[in-house]
Amino acid sequence: MQRLHDAAWRGFASDNYAGVHPEVLEALHAVNGGHQVAYGEDLYTEKLTHVMETHFGLGIEVFPVFNGTGANVLSLQSLLPRWGGVICAQTAHLGNDESVAPQAVGHFALLQVPHEHGKITPELVDMQAYGFGDEHHPQPAAVSITQSSELGTVYTPAEVRALADHAHSKGMALHMDGARISNAAASLGVPLREFTRDAGVDVLSFGGTKNGLLGAEAIVVFSPERVNGLIYLRKMNMQLSSKMRFISAQLVAMLEGDLWLRSATHANKMAARLRAGLEGVSGVTFTQPTQANGVFAILPSGVADELRKTFRFYDWNNATGEVRWMCAWDTTEDDVDAFIDGIKAAVA
Repeated sequence: MQRLHDAAWRGFASDNYAGVHPEVLEALHAVNGGHQVAYGEDLYTEKLTHVMETHFGLGIEVFPVFNGTGANVLSLQSLLPRWGGVICAQTAHLGNDESVAPQAVGHFALLQVPHEHGKITPELVDMQAYGFGDEHHPQPAAVSITQSSELGTVYTPAEVRALADHAHSKGMALHMDGARISNAAASLGVPLREFTRDAGVDVLSFGGTKNGLLGAEAIVVFSPERVNGLIYLRKMNMQLSSKMRFISAQLVAMLEGDLWLRSATHANKMAARLRAGLEGVSGVTFTQPTQANGVFAILPSGVADELRKTFRFYDWNNATGEVRWMCAWDTTEDDVDAFIDGIKAAVA
């Protein structure tokens, strides 16, 4: 097929804009020959569980799915009764970027709370952790956090543990939306297990698409006793892949070696380079800590629209003029430097 786009063009709107990592494409080519049993009974899906166990330990359950929304909704469905509610930050992807999938597909209520740079605390959870036994109120049954957060910040293992202990003390489960979990691990400099399973997370949505995969995510269950019916829910919600080997093989390619960490570390470094290059520039105000691969800032009036003539990125808060710049596994130093120069010129 003829290429229709300029392969040299880079945007800063989303790490979803990036293509598929060459090592992942090689893995897809390698597993393409011959036949394999469909619907997850293939050798690559079996291997994926073993690879996940090297990161998270034995006794886990792994369910490959197509996308992050599916992973989140399925994970929480499996944790909740039909009358359950999920406590999450007001910035959570669940409430702002997944349309009405949680309500229409998952059939659960979102109980949103304020946040501190995208993160929630046990005290903030308590703003919605009430009404237990009240038939008129959604029953809080799970807490969902995002790692790294929608504002590019990262929960420490201690912060996750505090939330897990608090949720469990109230009879609730803890779910982690790990769409950018690799970026969080790279930022923290700790193994994936340290801020997930070992910190008390019950179910994880493991993200791959934002880190160089072609539409591959997975649900990882750390507390099988807390979930119910995931194999049926996955089929019912149209997240069961017939040719699952092609989803599993991508995750294996990313996690069997250090590709997941290399890609995420690079994206984080590019975000740090972008911020460092703009520190002290008159008119540029940073609004959030830069801990992963996202940079949030406010620009002088009119500058963002001028910049968008050349560089694509998103407004984050129209009321304040806050914008979001995301770096990806394939963002280069030249890409960042050109963007910095463009911002400086537009501000000047």
